[in-house]
Amino acid sequence: MDVSVCIVNLNAKKHLDKCIKTIPKAIGLYEYEIIVVDNNSKDGSRNFIKKNFPLVSLLVNYYNDGYTRAINKALKKSLGNYKVVLNPDTILMPNSIGLLIKFLKENDSIGIVGPKVINNDGSFQPSCKRGIARPYAVFSYFFGLSKLFPKNRKFAEYHLSYLDHNEINEVNGVSGSCMVFRENVINDIGFFDEQYFAYQEDSDFCLRAQENGWKIYYNPNSIIKHLGGQGGANSVPFKAIFEWHNSYYKYYFKHFSNDYSILFNIFYSIIMFVKLIFSIIFQFIKR
Repeated sequence: MDVSVCIVNLNAKKHLDKCIKTIPKAIGLYEYEIIVVDNNSKDGSRNFIKKNFPLVSLLVNYYNDGYTRAINKALKKSLGNYKVVLNPDTILMPNSIGLLIKFLKENDSIGIVGPKVINNDGSFQPSCKRGIARPYAVFSYFFGLSKLFPKNRKFAEYHLSYLDHNEINEVNGVSGSCMVFRENVINDIGFFDEQYFAYQEDSDFCLRAQENGWKIYYNPNSIIKHLGGQGGANSVPFKAIFEWHNSYYKYYFKHFSNDYSILFNIFYSIIMFVKLIFSIIFQFIKR
């Protein structure tokens, strides 16, 4: 098996049809399988997949097991030499995945590659190429400095906005909405870290791969469309807000806390907690 496409679904039935139908042309001539893990959707997703896509391998969770455990469940079942981690609210352009696999085959030192990701209106999603989320980069992003000074390396490290998004570049991370990697990366570093319920598992995976000698690239010759927020996170907004902030907390203390003082670690924790409270209040107002 050449390629395994792994998707975690939570209440995204209305997007799955377009997503799955674009996969064959996106992969091209490579032999592939599609594995969907359903996290106890309430929108009829499971019956929809069984009825319309009988060749898709469907794995069912009877409760929301979180994104990371679910994607690992798919990856552990997968047989492909190349793994595609894909969100259900994505639409793949023709040959988008085939091009990324060819890119990996031609560059043995590259373990992970991501495409250019665009919104439904064609605008660019900056999260598809990332730096390392150290505190300075995170604070520059949270406080809007990266938007004010997008070409300044000092402030724009989070999304690497000083790099031309129309050029191939080595980066520190790519988005879990669509990433392609070799099976050998898993053999070297293991699967996604399941301490993350959701979010930052992709950044953690990329960082661990880099630390083990693998290069990570962003390749804009491949393009996908990502609707964003139309799947699981949108259906459980307060859970999503909590896990988003919790993932940043866990990511920091796993990788960076030893580089900073106890006082700074306390400060970082307070900042994340305050931001969490404000985000929850904003969500209540929005609803």
